[in-house]
Amino acid sequence: GERAEWDDERSPVGAPTASSSEEPGSDSDVGDGVGDGAEPSAQSGSDVAALGVDEVSGEVFEEPTLQPEAIRAAEAAWGAFQRVAGSPEAAADALYTSIFDAAPNLQVLFKTPRDLMAMRIFRGVGSFVSSMRDPRELRTTAEAIAFRHLDFDVTPPRVTLIRDAIVETIFAELGEEGSISGSNTLKILLNYAGGAFIYIRHNYAGRLKILASSWATATKGGKDAGRAMKADSEGAAEEAAAGHGDAKRRAKLAPNDPTKAGAQAKGGEVAGSPHRGGGAREDSNVSVPTTFTEMFRFNAAVMGFGDRGWMSEVLNAFDAIVRNIGNSYRLQEECDVLSLRLSMYGSAIDFSEFKAAMLASLRSLVPKAWDSDHEVAWSWLWANVERLLAAQLGKPARQEMALNRLYSHLAEKDMSNFHMQIYAKFFELAPTGMHFFKQSSTRLHFVADKVLRMTSEMYKRPEELVDELSASGLRHVGYGIPSELC
Repeated sequence: GERAEWDDERSPVGAPTASSSEEPGSDSDVGDGVGDGAEPSAQSGSDVAALGVDEVSGEVFEEPTLQPEAIRAAEAAWGAFQRVAGSPEAAADALYTSIFDAAPNLQVLFKTPRDLMAMRIFRGVGSFVSSMRDPRELRTTAEAIAFRHLDFDVTPPRVTLIRDAIVETIFAELGEEGSISGSNTLKILLNYAGGAFIYIRHNYAGRLKILASSWATATKGGKDAGRAMKADSEGAAEEAAAGHGDAKRRAKLAPNDPTKAGAQAKGGEVAGSPHRGGGAREDSNVSVPTTFTEMFRFNAAVMGFGDRGWMSEVLNAFDAIVRNIGNSYRLQEECDVLSLRLSMYGSAIDFSEFKAAMLASLRSLVPKAWDSDHEVAWSWLWANVERLLAAQLGKPARQEMALNRLYSHLAEKDMSNFHMQIYAKFFELAPTGMHFFKQSSTRLHFVADKVLRMTSEMYKRPEELVDELSASGLRHVGYGIPSELC
């Protein structure tokens, strides 16, 4: 019966432990039926007894309650695993291999180069382990990592495969050093992480739809509103001209009574043309914001933020940010480049000012559909963008100084050796890459020097350099370089 229940990916989440044990199960995304019979009976960890190590739920997002002794057991197991592996790279490779082999049908999702992906998995698990003692930090970590997986279809069975592969690899390395309490606690922790992925993806899908539809309305509203204003203005002008013609005809009908004619003309003006026609002419001369950028600048000026030069940088990148909010890696790239541009304005940047002007502008451009759901969705978008930008605020300037200092202290011979070490390390990590570097040694040194110079120039002119890199990539399309080598 348990197996049949867990085979349904959608209905069972959170059902078995809805009361006291819902914290771990609710946040765990792993709840597949693997091992349902044996594991729950191993409740030597006092905190594990009530949680259910194989239960997965994506319906709620609550932090698990872990007892101190169970946390210590999990931390000890994770630390011992790194020690036995010999290095973070070896530990990361072991985790990657186990996941890759345990889930053949998921291998198509592993598009990032192996070494990079392995370290991401290693650091992700490590970040969960290190934040176990602080529920708020644990939740923040889960949200941040889950946000980067919005474009992946995470399900309980998939999480179970990954969870079991990770835990089995860790305790296979530890042997007798491992403990049941540590194993169960790590399972609960990974259940929570996977459940967070499921919950956030399912519940935030509606927000993504709201953002896409309202942004489409706001960005095309400028053209529609402009056409509507022009039509209204032309219609009012025609009415004004018609009213003026009626007044002239009435004047001709009573040529011998100038007073009456004047009164009729005046009456015609009051009834029709001057008030409405004059208003139309006046309206046609008033520039009403019809695009998001115009509306934002207008609201920013009204709120007293008109002199914030950094807001123009955010505005230039805002369309790409909104359109890629569901693509975590592209969003990260957009925010990284934007953070480099913002570094030119110092660290005195108040992102809440942009949020205020942004929401006011969107309310004006999407008046009919705007409701509390739109308010929450756009506030959520900006909270994520602000988090990514704030994490880099003030750092690019220090990084640029350190990089320039490094390059300035390298003599020509040292720089040449540096170039060769780059290629040696690259060929060690990706031996197939040697097939694409058949040029002379002089050319290879030129390429390496160009790359190093670009790392420095990225801080000075990030937007232009992104265009240059894109153009360089297009020029090398014909080489057919596999994406995993990039």
